[in-house]
Amino acid sequence: MKLNRRNLDNLTHKVEKPTYLASDTRHGIAHIGVGGFHRAHQAFYTDALMNQGRDLDWGICGIGLRAEDRKMRDDLAGQDYLYTLFELGDRDDTQSRIIGSISDMLLAEDSIEAVLDKLASPDIRIVSLTITEGGYCIDDSSGEFMATLPQIQQDLAHPKKPRTVFGVLFAALARRRAAGTAAFTVMSCDNLPHNGGVARKALLAYAALSDADLHDWIAIHVSFPNAMVDRITPMTSNAHRLQLHDQLGIDDDWPVVCEPFIQWVLEDKFSDGRPAWETVGVQMTDDVTPYEEMKIKLLNGSHLALTYLGFLKGYRFVHETMNDPLFVAYMRAYMDLDVTPQLAPVPGIDLTAYKDTLVERFSNQAIADQLERVCSDGSSKFPKFTVPTLNRLIADGRELKRAALVVAAWALYLKGVDENGQTYAIPDPRAEFCQALVKDDALIVQRLLGVEEIFGGAIAQSAEFVAAFEWCLNSLRDVGVTATLEHLVQH
Repeated sequence: MKLNRRNLDNLTHKVEKPTYLASDTRHGIAHIGVGGFHRAHQAFYTDALMNQGRDLDWGICGIGLRAEDRKMRDDLAGQDYLYTLFELGDRDDTQSRIIGSISDMLLAEDSIEAVLDKLASPDIRIVSLTITEGGYCIDDSSGEFMATLPQIQQDLAHPKKPRTVFGVLFAALARRRAAGTAAFTVMSCDNLPHNGGVARKALLAYAALSDADLHDWIAIHVSFPNAMVDRITPMTSNAHRLQLHDQLGIDDDWPVVCEPFIQWVLEDKFSDGRPAWETVGVQMTDDVTPYEEMKIKLLNGSHLALTYLGFLKGYRFVHETMNDPLFVAYMRAYMDLDVTPQLAPVPGIDLTAYKDTLVERFSNQAIADQLERVCSDGSSKFPKFTVPTLNRLIADGRELKRAALVVAAWALYLKGVDENGQTYAIPDPRAEFCQALVKDDALIVQRLLGVEEIFGGAIAQSAEFVAAFEWCLNSLRDVGVTATLEHLVQH
């Protein structure tokens, strides 16, 4: 059965369906960067709210600023913007549902005017973002906005035809101020520390280069709440589409696959109202910091600890690494001995239980989460997920080999050949730059660790870390992943 509004009532009773009509909803949120995670997370929560018959004026209009957003728009438009959220877990209690909270998507390529008109509309009170860790144009080594990027310079030169996220937000806010319309909230849902603060820094840096008065107006009137977001959402594969077709009889061009677990901790700081997300499980807080530290250092840090080692070993799915007891023992030691001592108490969270949940989530065979997905964009992930842990271990004079192994595994992974001789592409926008760093075996230590925008300054200057990194690199080369892990887990 083709998924669309007309066929909704005829779909199997095994899938939950929207209880509201699209005609009863109005856009209150514009979301830039519609992808799998947004559709499994913020759109899911908003749909759950609308299914209660409330907040129907907080529907979502997608915004696509990149050429590659067209396929997503076309596939969604072809099924009235409905899609299946296909939950996959190792237990029988998973619940799939049709999501209806997104009801339109505009492409900048088709009309930047239409995009700016939408964002300037008084109905839009929140603009949310999932633009990836690297999308904020912040230099990780200096923490400064990279104003010299060609795309930023292009927008500054042509402010009425912006192409970048920050050029578009700035142009829309200029229209709102001129019309006397209240400022919207900019709500980052990307997986990076203090995501709201990062979005604020980037937008204000852009504004300062363009219009000092508007910069000051944005600084006063626009809210940028920080958020901790969590749901494992692998890339949708043809196998997933066929599985959905076979199990539920639904023909969906772009379903979203996700794990049953979901979490959103959000600072309650909004410029012009918000949906009542707390009634559907979102935890509203004054300060997201302890939750964010816990999630980024434990979940994302452990993901990186597993992923490059697993790929080198020849595994291609996260659950395959978790089927190997050695990987589980290593991950647990990394979490318990290296990360947990660095964490402040987290209100309402038992850290031991949280770590147990991570082991269970990573072991989820049904979701078949691809290591390639977790491996991607390592040059942007390391500074946010791993380097803070390394810096603290160095400062505290702690054991470094377990944590250094994460970096050593990435260094070898960048060579593009696993232990079985299989070659693979490196999914990273800076792949060429990163691969050049590891080309000459004799110079890997200086070249890789010396890249300040990835590793900062302290790591390359720590003789203890450099020694631990060299030991791990040599061990991986000489005896391989398994023997290296055996040594580290036993010591």
